[in-house]
Amino acid sequence: MHTRGRPLMGLFALVVALLVPLGATPAVAAPPAPPAVSAEQARVVSEQRVDDRTLLVTVWSPAVRKEMTTQLLLPDGWTKGTGKQWPTLWLLHGCCGWENRYGAWPAFTDVEEIPELRNVLVVMPDGGVDGHYSDWLADSDQAVTGARQRWESYHFTELLPLLLQEYGVDRDRQAIAGLSMGGFGALSYAGRHPDLFRAAASYSGLVHTLMPEGDFTPYRSGSEFVQAILKAASDDPNGLWGDPVEQREIWAAHNPYDLAPALSQMPVYVSAGNGQPGPLDKPDKQFDGAEQLIHAQSAAVAERLKELGGNVTTSLNQPGTHDWPYWERELHDSLPMLLKAIRD
Repeated sequence: MHTRGRPLMGLFALVVALLVPLGATPAVAAPPAPPAVSAEQARVVSEQRVDDRTLLVTVWSPAVRKEMTTQLLLPDGWTKGTGKQWPTLWLLHGCCGWENRYGAWPAFTDVEEIPELRNVLVVMPDGGVDGHYSDWLADSDQAVTGARQRWESYHFTELLPLLLQEYGVDRDRQAIAGLSMGGFGALSYAGRHPDLFRAAASYSGLVHTLMPEGDFTPYRSGSEFVQAILKAASDDPNGLWGDPVEQREIWAAHNPYDLAPALSQMPVYVSAGNGQPGPLDKPDKQFDGAEQLIHAQSAAVAERLKELGGNVTTSLNQPGTHDWPYWERELHDSLPMLLKAIRD
């Protein structure tokens, strides 16, 4: 496994420090008027063939108002523009990385070396520092990078059509998985776009953003956890989906727990550690309260899916913390389910 440092951990530690009662923050009174539709179209501005299997595709995005790079892990025999379509796996990154977010999976796991993926097109898009795979209620730019926070529009109205047109994505054979913020994104996207995805997997995902406050000291409710992440990234805690009370319906429309009826119609994999240091941690690793809260969210979603008769596979009964060795393991363990869904 590659280990070039773990940038995600630093900001997560800051989130821990911020997870005290946040105090009153101005609520977003009402959704702003939709931005004017631009005549400008998303377009590919550059390609970089890094090696036989790695292609970086940079797209000008009117939605995000920046050039955004997606890393493709190519299947054997792939050639651009031939019309051949490949089973496709989307892999989403987590929060808090400032650079090379699209390259996180290859940098920190062995995804490039997995034999079962040699006949699958793997799509690893940029989802922003703290974008939460959503079009933000506040039509705002990320405080540090300046990227406009319209990630769902970028991924599905701009990037996906280009990938379908030129790069061999098979619209009818797609699965999606992700870690942490990307675990949320995988289940949220699959629940919001069930016509696009046949299966979904979350590894340590924040999958119940409206989970009530519980006994997770110093952590609070699911919404407070999300808002602490936004605050740590210097963004408005209410900018994403508004105030969790006043705009609850917007939060619910993105929340995997509330999207369970749609998710119950496809295979779903949900994993999280219990926060106790486990076999893949360093000897000096301490208890991870963030992973404990995520574990509770994951268990709640899994139980909801079971109640609805869903096909849910869980990995929730093991120690483990919020770190890459566990996400690599869970990727391997979930692949049979994900690949079966897009190869049938």
